[in-house]
Amino acid sequence: MNTAKATTASATNEAAGGAGDKPVAVGVGERARRLLGAAFAALVGLFLLAPVLVTIASSLTTTSYVTFPPKGLTLHWYAELLNRPEFLDSFLLSIGVAAGAAVVSTALGLAAGLAIHRYPFPGKSVLDRVFSSAFAVPTIVLGIGLLQWYAQLGMASSPLTLLLAHLVLTVPYTVRLVLAGLAGLDRSAELAAAGLGAKAPQVFWHVTLPAVRGPLIAGAFFALITSFDDLTIALFVVTTDMQTLPVRIFNYLQYNYDPTVTAVGTVMVLFAAVAVVIIERVVGVAHLFGADPER
Repeated sequence: MNTAKATTASATNEAAGGAGDKPVAVGVGERARRLLGAAFAALVGLFLLAPVLVTIASSLTTTSYVTFPPKGLTLHWYAELLNRPEFLDSFLLSIGVAAGAAVVSTALGLAAGLAIHRYPFPGKSVLDRVFSSAFAVPTIVLGIGLLQWYAQLGMASSPLTLLLAHLVLTVPYTVRLVLAGLAGLDRSAELAAAGLGAKAPQVFWHVTLPAVRGPLIAGAFFALITSFDDLTIALFVVTTDMQTLPVRIFNYLQYNYDPTVTAVGTVMVLFAAVAVVIIERVVGVAHLFGADPER
């Protein structure tokens, strides 16, 4: 009988010991999964950043050709950009068209978003699908179509035709972002303002517009970056005398391969990075894509 009691007590102690070891094992496994997840995320981030880092490093080389790792460090190739008026002209053209695309896309996106979200009209669902499906159309198809359309209309290449071409790319961004902002707007606030005597323009300015201010700003910056970086569509609507910066780089690479082109690429990367930082500060990238930044 004593032996049975001893056996029972031993089994109880082993069970208690096993139950005590289980949380420790679970904790170790959880930490291991987190470390593996962090390592995988770091590798993916490095894989995505590697081309950018190589471009930046190659722009600092002292050699007259692109090489990595760089042989020496110099800012000569950035100074060389100032002696290339064609690059400066292309940069001014790109930034001007991009700024125009951002402004016009914001206005059109706000108007189209409000119309789709608020008012019933014939073809509403079709228009909504058109703005959604615009992201799925290859840009080379858009470029060829715009080239044919401009030729049929007899429109010569100009900054205006380039702006119109880029609006095809940028307006859907602002429309979708405005619709996302309006989806989270409580209409009772607008009704309360109207009930207190505010007129329709006042309700729009003080209630509706602040609700979509973040998406509008984000849409404007996305339009700016998209227009500034576009190459495919611009190839079909520019001329030898009017070239955007990406097109200028593309044509330059056909006959030259010096670090000037990597210096230009670095400037473009920095321009996009500054725009993303501004978006993060003003709106928040996580909030922009529907995530809760407080989680």
